[in-house]
Amino acid sequence: MKLYTKPGACSTADHIALQWTGQPFEVEILDKDAMKSPAYLAINPAGAVPAITDGDFVLTQNAAIMGYISDTHPETGLAGDGSARQRAEANRWLAFVNSDLHPAFKPLFGPAAFIGDASQHPALREAALKRLRGLYETADRRLADRKWLAGFRSYADPYFYITLRWAQGLGVDLSGLDNLAAFKQRMEADPGVRAALEAEGLD
Repeated sequence: MKLYTKPGACSTADHIALQWTGQPFEVEILDKDAMKSPAYLAINPAGAVPAITDGDFVLTQNAAIMGYISDTHPETGLAGDGSARQRAEANRWLAFVNSDLHPAFKPLFGPAAFIGDASQHPALREAALKRLRGLYETADRRLADRKWLAGFRSYADPYFYITLRWAQGLGVDLSGLDNLAAFKQRMEADPGVRAALEAEGLD
């Protein structure tokens, strides 16, 4: 299995999940230009990360890749114990990150895609920051009595962790959210997380 990733992007979450499998894999680290190269566009015509190849199988979209990593390495328990309920919990929190949290960052990453008038960008930023604060408060409450979002270490956790790195870099107010801070510390103490960050040249 080979992962195509851009340092610090959501694809770094897939890199962490692959580290957690304990099995061999390849990684190709791309920059903005490489993502638009003909060679990579042949793999993912969208010119985005992540993408994985596994023999002749090519897969894109973060949530799908997380599921594939879990299904091909069931011993990791990234979707739970094999029961429908635990898989549903893992998927619930993967969906929370993929469908609610990640898109809430888009006005901060590229405000011009939402409002052409640059004078409105500060207001858009404030609205995005407020929404993100609310979503992180939801996650903080969830983590009040458990270490992991699903109640067990799942494929939602690396993706959630990467958004916390974005939040820190973009000035999202996470003050007082002590359960999130503890989660972030647990992740950063994890050998697989450290290995993925180091491989991608991240702190």
